[in-house]
Amino acid sequence: MDSSPPGLADADGRSGPADDRTAVADGAAHPAPRALPPGLAATLVFVASGAVLVLETASLRLVGPYVGVTLQVTSSVIGVALAAIAYGAWTGGWLADRRDPRRLLAPALVLAGICTALTLPIVRYAGEVLRGGAAVGILLLTALAIFLPAALLAAITPLVVKLQLGDLRQTGQVVGRLSSIGTLGAITATLGTGFVLVAALPSTAIILGLAVLLGLTGLALAVYLRRQAPGVLPKPSRVTAAAAVLGLVGASLSAVAPTPCDVETAYHCASVEPDPDNSTGRLLVLNSAWHSYVDLADPRHLEFEYTKWIGAVADVMAPAGAPLQAVHLGGGGFTMPRYLTETRPGTRNEVYEIDGELVELGRRELDVRTGPELRARVGDARMLIGERAAGSADLVVGDAFGHLVVPWHLATREMAAEVRRVIRPGGIYAQNVIDHPPLRFIRSEVATVAAEFPHVALVAPPAALAGSQGANFVILASDRPLPVEEVEERLVTSVNAPVTVVSGADLDAFVDDAIVLTDEYAPVDQLLATA
Repeated sequence: MDSSPPGLADADGRSGPADDRTAVADGAAHPAPRALPPGLAATLVFVASGAVLVLETASLRLVGPYVGVTLQVTSSVIGVALAAIAYGAWTGGWLADRRDPRRLLAPALVLAGICTALTLPIVRYAGEVLRGGAAVGILLLTALAIFLPAALLAAITPLVVKLQLGDLRQTGQVVGRLSSIGTLGAITATLGTGFVLVAALPSTAIILGLAVLLGLTGLALAVYLRRQAPGVLPKPSRVTAAAAVLGLVGASLSAVAPTPCDVETAYHCASVEPDPDNSTGRLLVLNSAWHSYVDLADPRHLEFEYTKWIGAVADVMAPAGAPLQAVHLGGGGFTMPRYLTETRPGTRNEVYEIDGELVELGRRELDVRTGPELRARVGDARMLIGERAAGSADLVVGDAFGHLVVPWHLATREMAAEVRRVIRPGGIYAQNVIDHPPLRFIRSEVATVAAEFPHVALVAPPAALAGSQGANFVILASDRPLPVEEVEERLVTSVNAPVTVVSGADLDAFVDDAIVLTDEYAPVDQLLATA
């Protein structure tokens, strides 16, 4: 029996004494790097893994104003982040086998901090060039936002693991422990960013705060390692000075980089722009998309064509001036509630808006006045309409969007059933939808609403119905015959562009064999894809 202490296996597989030396391929012996204290190793892995998830979550907010917040954008952010983690971990492991990890850890953290700081100006300048929904632009912008800092952070864990492997018999324990700590860091960062940071801070503060944290962590680690192992770490050099200057440049550019937001809410990059042709006109822009137009001096003024269509329906569905009970799924600039309050005094408007900061923006800049005739409830429209009493609304207006897409859970048959439950006999559901050729989503949404309402019509420009252009579409639905002729007559005098109301057999032909969307299956983003 071999009585020598357990140690590392040599090239022949024999076990020898464990000391501070390891064998290398050429037979020479070098001192093995000293392991980090377990608490320090755990902290580095926790911080690095969590930082990747903070960066990933915040990056979705950064790129949203330029390429939207769609399923494709979210998938791109996740995919690029995972690619960065994969390449970073592979590179970190490769370097750990060829260099002393103690010489690499601090520089990796400092460089990750610098790259994180540079993310802001890079995304904001590049975003102006790559603006739009093209797949190549989305992937490129997300890569510019995430890849390099995430890859540097992902390299931290294999470097730390290499330092902690002093005994091959404990490999599983060391790797498993550090992997679990990294996962806990990622979970903590995901929940903390989603529930706390995004609600409390603008994305600029989150990104710069993360950059400072990484930079300071790297500098503190460098000081510690230099004291623990004098001569192992290089002294500050011109490269170090250049990196420091680069970090300062990144922070400075972040301060002056253009931002499309007046207000950054938990859901939107929002701004209110004046109309150069109307001194009292205001345009609400969310994530660089026009969402509402408000005339501060004239609530009857409906600028967007689709709002004129809904206004025409509201005008003819009841005797002139008679008050209504109206529910609005999505608030935006509160254009339609203001219109109904002005044209039908005494109307009770209940607005479901998920973004409370958007409601406050409306109060400050868009003359939104809540009170007995206008009640704004902050929350998800699907949840809030479920709390509304049955048969309590004359009119339900669906105008909720995530960027330019109707949230999928507001587009299903189950949601249409909730709307039908809330509407009184003879009441009307008017739903705004945006689609582009080949018009797969609007066909499916009409089919979905028609699965719950016996009477359905569609208001849209003739060119859009023919499939030659994208546009707004307004679906009308009721349990009683719709006032189609009256709406058509009203539209003749109220709109500027050609518009058609389609119903009956013509609408059936337009819908054809489109699928009905359900909570189980509602591929809204895929139906909206133009290719």
